[in-house]
Amino acid sequence: MPTNNALFISISAWAVAQVMKVIVLLVKKKQFDLRYLVGSGGMPSSHAAFVSALAVAVAVIEGLDSVAFAIAAVFALVIIYDAGGVRRSVGQQAAVLNRVLRELRLRRPAIELGRDLRELIGHTRLQVIVGVIIGMAVAGIMLALNVW
Repeated sequence: MPTNNALFISISAWAVAQVMKVIVLLVKKKQFDLRYLVGSGGMPSSHAAFVSALAVAVAVIEGLDSVAFAIAAVFALVIIYDAGGVRRSVGQQAAVLNRVLRELRLRRPAIELGRDLRELIGHTRLQVIVGVIIGMAVAGIMLALNVW
């Protein structure tokens, strides 16, 4: 059995979000792709689920007035902002650069230009919100049931 309950709860929330990505892809696009179990980006945000579960677990285990909760809460806010803001922008920039590369490949050999950039990096606000809800729900359920 794990000895660090907050870590175990966080990893569980991440795993639930990652499995949900595979299910969402299967339902939306009728496509089964196990690479979504470990990949970033997409619905829901596993980053948001992971840090939200951590913050909730630390709040319950250590208390809202603890330094540990303050650290977990600040960490969660930075990661959530990054997932829906900075990383989303990087994905949008990658999409534009990939279009430019496709145009250039019409005129030059692909070997000179390299491969496409990864576009599915960040999250929409909805993906982040759903990730936060999953993280909070998993933490709440596991804490209420003492699942560890």
